Amino acid sequence: MNDIRNQVPKAPVRGQFVKQVRNTMRGRNLALATERTYMHWIRMYIRFHRYRHPAEMGGAEVDRFLSWLAAVRRVSPKTQSIALNALVFLYRHHIKKELGVLAYRRPRPKPHLPVVLTHEEAMAIINGLSGRIQMFVQVLYGSGLRQAECCSLRIKDIDFGMNEIVVRMGKGGKDRRTILPESLRGGLEQQIDYVRRLHAIDVSEGYGEVYIPEALSRKYPSAKYETGWQFLFPNRAPSADPVSGVVRRHHVHPSWIRKNIKRARLEAGIDKHVTCHTFRHSFATRLLEQGYDLRTIQELLGHSDIKTTEIYTHVLNKGGRGVRGPLG
Repeated sequence: MNDIRNQVPKAPVRGQFVKQVRNTMRGRNLALATERTYMHWIRMYIRFHRYRHPAEMGGAEVDRFLSWLAAVRRVSPKTQSIALNALVFLYRHHIKKELGVLAYRRPRPKPHLPVVLTHEEAMAIINGLSGRIQMFVQVLYGSGLRQAECCSLRIKDIDFGMNEIVVRMGKGGKDRRTILPESLRGGLEQQIDYVRRLHAIDVSEGYGEVYIPEALSRKYPSAKYETGWQFLFPNRAPSADPVSGVVRRHHVHPSWIRKNIKRARLEAGIDKHVTCHTFRHSFATRLLEQGYDLRTIQELLGHSDIKTTEIYTHVLNKGGRGVRGPLG
């Protein structure tokens, strides 16, 4: 295939069409991160085909685009699948047209063992942090939450009576309950007290509103001002909502979390690639080491398929079969 990277126009994709696609996504309650990702691939698809309207194209053009991504851009199979998901959404839900049978076939995902920290490594990173970011990472490690789930926690999701954390609208739109370690109780109580005081200041300055889902906002119009709905880990300052433009206090930004974890990892002298998800992997591995069954771990993590949970059997210190090598 000829290298056609230089043939793709660089002008931005704007106009009424983009706004209409965004409205379709928001009408179907796509997460903001998903909306941004899908819009990226839809824009690239339109540029690749020199700004032809997607309604004039179909499966053949989608196949050409995906082939170009693989052969020229050298993107991973996972990235190809995300691009395809974006285009399927565009045609199925916005243009109201099925793509039909594509020549492209989704490749089988390559199994990758997750990066797991030892307990000592995890605590070295946590001890290198302080304040709300330390508490944030402690919740990741102690309760097995995803980064987005931890960011989205509200005060009302911390159930001290049941020693549980309620995860609302996790991956796949599912709710679940996971453990609240006793060792985090005092720190979380202090964090909640801090949020209450911060919310009181916001109310006095006219910023007391917090984002809640649109349907709930209509049903309970005063809920967005209630303390229980405030984010457990709020940002330091109010900011304009990227969708509505309303100025209010949102949760901490993922980039701030990543930056602090990277700094603490380097200071601890740990060479592993560590992300928020690494603490979730480490949480699951600790439970498996302690003898908890896979079904229980699956429920705590919110995995829809037990096979996803089974991967942790391959990262234990003694291996999945308890085999020891000739050197012990």
